[in-house]
Amino acid sequence: MGPRMSDEVYLGDNLPGRVTKTMERLLWISLAGAVGTAARYLVTIAIAQRFGSALPYGTLVVNLTGCFAIAALVPAGAALGWSPTVRTALTVGFLGGFTTYSSFNYETMRLWEGDASLAAMLNVVLTVVGGLVAGWLGILVGRQFVAP
Repeated sequence: MGPRMSDEVYLGDNLPGRVTKTMERLLWISLAGAVGTAARYLVTIAIAQRFGSALPYGTLVVNLTGCFAIAALVPAGAALGWSPTVRTALTVGFLGGFTTYSSFNYETMRLWEGDASLAAMLNVVLTVVGGLVAGWLGILVGRQFVAP
């Protein structure tokens, strides 16, 4: 068996090399992201079937749930001593796949609580207005690929 370094996980003699902690963390984030994405899809469909499509209720539910979850998981995970890999897989991976709004909300709230209210407001304006503009531009570009 090859030498083990503290920042690596040995995979065995028959496997091609070692995976660093960073690569291991990336794998867990990716897997959790896939689960989060699947969960978002299933929740969105279930909510739309239940409440209709007059408003994007499914997206609203996952965004609000994600905001709650990231705000709860970050301090709870730290207090409970969860490893950085577990905390990152749940927040960046699962919740990132489930909803990116949760990250936006958490980062904006951290700015606000950190006495950076101007930066928090700017983040909100840039994200909302920028997202609408980018979406509009995307529609314009996408229409170029649709036959008249």
